[in-house]
Amino acid sequence: MNTNIIDFINQNQVATICFVDKQNKPYCINAFYCFADNQETLIFKSSFGTTHDDFVKNGNPTSGTIVQDQNNLAKLKGIQFSGVIVNQDEINKRGLNQLYLKKFPISIAKPGYIWGIELNFIKFTNNTLGFGNKTVWQKEN
Repeated sequence: MNTNIIDFINQNQVATICFVDKQNKPYCINAFYCFADNQETLIFKSSFGTTHDDFVKNGNPTSGTIVQDQNNLAKLKGIQFSGVIVNQDEINKRGLNQLYLKKFPISIAKPGYIWGIELNFIKFTNNTLGFGNKTVWQKEN
């Protein structure tokens, strides 16, 4: 994965994540995340009983965005991503839950579960390199 993409993801902490329910209706959430770049996985925590509980199933496809809070169009940076859900059991097996708790220790106080998105595609827009500059990354099979 391109180091500019990794740096951008690590410099931010909130992503919008999009799901599709059983009736093919879209549903989005905003969530704090951390990034396990060695496993190309974004890690999140959700409360129990949320609407998206049904969508967070291992292997389900998902997509989302991470955008820098920026008013100047010339400095705008952001990514669009897609990947597959990694459920809490798999996150625990990979030891990624500790990474999230280290970045957001206050999250221990709120009951919930830790899950992730194993990334397979990213489009990084970086207008600081020229308006509309895009870098695309795709996971190798």
